[in-house]
Amino acid sequence: MDAQSRGRADDVDPADQWVLNPETGTYELRLSPSGTQSNSAPGRSSTGPASGRRSGQSGRSGRREVPGQRNRRSNRSPEESPDAQGRRKRKPKATRKKKALLWTGGVMGFVLVVGAGGAYWLYQHFNGNLNTVDVGDAGSKSSVPDGAFNVLVIGTDKRTGAGNEGYGDAGSEGHADTNILFHVSADRTNATAMSIPRDMVIDIPACPTKQKDGTTKTVPAEKKVRFNTSLGQEGRDPGCTMRTVKQITGLNVDHFMMADFNAVKELSTAVGGVKVCLTKAVDDPKSHLKLPAGESVVKGEQALAFVRTRHSFAGESDLSRIKQQQQFLGSMIRQMKSDDTLGSPTKMYGLADAATKALTVDSGIGSIKKLTDLAQVIGKIDAKNITFTTLPVIDNPAEGKKHITVVPDPTKADALFAMMRADTSLTEVKKKEADAQSSAAAEEAARLNGPRAKASDVRVTVLNGGAAAGSAGDVVTWMQNQEGVLKSSNGSNAPAKVPATVLAYAPNQADQARKLADLLGLSASALKPGTKDAVGKEPMVLTLGPDFKQAGTPIAAPAKAPEGIQKVEADKSVCAK
Repeated sequence: MDAQSRGRADDVDPADQWVLNPETGTYELRLSPSGTQSNSAPGRSSTGPASGRRSGQSGRSGRREVPGQRNRRSNRSPEESPDAQGRRKRKPKATRKKKALLWTGGVMGFVLVVGAGGAYWLYQHFNGNLNTVDVGDAGSKSSVPDGAFNVLVIGTDKRTGAGNEGYGDAGSEGHADTNILFHVSADRTNATAMSIPRDMVIDIPACPTKQKDGTTKTVPAEKKVRFNTSLGQEGRDPGCTMRTVKQITGLNVDHFMMADFNAVKELSTAVGGVKVCLTKAVDDPKSHLKLPAGESVVKGEQALAFVRTRHSFAGESDLSRIKQQQQFLGSMIRQMKSDDTLGSPTKMYGLADAATKALTVDSGIGSIKKLTDLAQVIGKIDAKNITFTTLPVIDNPAEGKKHITVVPDPTKADALFAMMRADTSLTEVKKKEADAQSSAAAEEAARLNGPRAKASDVRVTVLNGGAAAGSAGDVVTWMQNQEGVLKSSNGSNAPAKVPATVLAYAPNQADQARKLADLLGLSASALKPGTKDAVGKEPMVLTLGPDFKQAGTPIAAPAKAPEGIQKVEADKSVCAK
């Protein structure tokens, strides 16, 4: 919105309308035409008479007052009402972290900062910047779902924006080239940001997509293709990328945020540059990245070159590029939480404007109100409790020695997914292990101590209580053909759904229960002993819950991250090699 439409024509930058009110300790938007406008932007200091006195200021003790806001005095809260001496009571000062809302967004995002001002024109301005996509039932209708939730951050290589003609594929609808699944814990204290390699070969499910005319078209499923084709190709929308991630990980994806090359350039510039570190000097003619060894500050085209280059560092692969992108993001998070940024209304306005222009989001968070709801949750997470990791992969065995694409590591990937589904933080594993020593947990663990029956002596009926259709039959087939549990049977659907897989057994079946727990990877908490012994050939009852993924994959989440898994904490600086 320009100056004319606000009733002013003095070419004042909107960010410079924000003034620090010393009585409240917060920045306020001064729109009243009365009073002389200062030439200093909020957050800057100035010298001379203008800096010590403004129109409407009192000379009492040199204290400065902010000119009155429209309709503010008539709507004072009790905390702002005058006291017995006629002085206004001060509201408790909000901390800078509370005055700024940090939210994950954009291809290199996690960085939208929205000031605390409530001017209607400002709200409308940012709201009008956002682009939204209706992904149907692929996402959540609630901006902040109950419990743990997941936001998929997508960076596309679609060539949009001035100066981007030399990047990406000409005429392409864009691919899901940079992908980060941002998992926020149920207690809102920590988050795991898992990068998903674009060249990972997976299956893409059938994807219903909304068309411009309001109809829905289903894009057929496709097997053994690269992950980045889950977006843009064959008409697939971001909802398809969300569905693909859910199929791979077993995690519900509640929202997505997507942006193109401009997000990196504009956001890095708006924040004043991002610190990066190199172990050696880089001069890459392909990405045009030229930096000395040690620390540098990058922004604009140079920031884009840093996150795009794949030939400047060890490995020269997409996996090595992911590591430097994580370094960049961690550094940006630290910069966003710094006093230098939070204390500058001008920077905050510029970031909010740049980020909202760069973003495309799902309709579940398709307004500034919904985004700020999400921001208030994510912004409170301490950077030291945000861990970057990469989905564990191995070279695609179907390619022989070519080593062009990768596939999920069958052991480490499933273990990481199980930890995320169980809401186990990669930064708080020690705390989780300590909790496991509680008396209740110790009592449960004791159930796994003792003799094991032979697989051929295990009797069990398998029910489906919330797993994917056909899971009970799959487990029975797997147990009989691969594990020798011949006395197993498919009991079809359970009478009711269960929140997690459970094995019910009698006291005289404890040895069978332990053996089955070993085979299925069941935790002690999944074992539910009865009070009466089984009679004759009565079987145990295994009820599969939504935590069951597939036969042969451990159901219980591991107590600690798999050996060798890549981890980078957002509060630590790491130099790219």
